[in-house]
Amino acid sequence: MKKLEIIVRGQFQKEVEGLLDRVKVSGYTIIPNISGKGHHGLHEGHLMFNDIHSMVMIITVVPKEKVDTVLAGVVPMLEHHSGVVFVSDVTVVRRDYFRIEDES
Repeated sequence: MKKLEIIVRGQFQKEVEGLLDRVKVSGYTIIPNISGKGHHGLHEGHLMFNDIHSMVMIITVVPKEKVDTVLAGVVPMLEHHSGVVFVSDVTVVRRDYFRIEDES
């Protein structure tokens, strides 16, 4: 299994959620208002009036077969906007929660 940590501006959160739903991931976790520093400088969370300009992290665990499909949908937006995707190997304790749709 692979863990994807997708960090994008809040304005792209719904777009990433839609992508994950279309790819039929079993679920994801969203962490809003994250802070950090990268190529585009410092990003601060907890913007009072504008969540779309703050950064969010969307974490999901997928079978390795779905990684390229998710990346194909996310990478183009990262070419023009702040964000990053981390892909790592992960062991899942409750693997039945993450089964591939075709496995029954």
